[in-house]
Amino acid sequence: MKKHHLISLFFLPLIIFFIIPSCNKDEKQQGIIPNVYVNFELYPNSINPIPVSTWIYVNDQGYRGIIVYRYDQNTFLAYERTCPYDPEKSCAVVEADESSITAVDSCCMSRFLLTDGSPFAGPATLPLKQYQTIYDGNILRVYNQP
Repeated sequence: MKKHHLISLFFLPLIIFFIIPSCNKDEKQQGIIPNVYVNFELYPNSINPIPVSTWIYVNDQGYRGIIVYRYDQNTFLAYERTCPYDPEKSCAVVEADESSITAVDSCCMSRFLLTDGSPFAGPATLPLKQYQTIYDGNILRVYNQP
């Protein structure tokens, strides 16, 4: 019994030493996108028309711009254009695909669904950073602060 206990005490630290760092392997490459103040309004039915299942860029907002996607008549989703895989790289900017409801980062080739921001191809495992939206039927407010 004592021999078994000594072997456990020897192997337990080795297991912890090798397994725990491997769990965080992707997190090292998944950087933190800096928080910037976001609070702006759009008029998606009049001044800036955004048809259902389409998107627009708002380049002067967010860290590297924002994609506003119109999911349905009354639902808008807003995502940071900075790719969450390696946001420190200047090329880590997602661009919406003209022919689908996806966005791609040409730097690491990660692809994301604009319907929920989730990654589905490439090395990214985190979704696109999402901003809050409120739509009253006329004005769309995009923000990250209450």
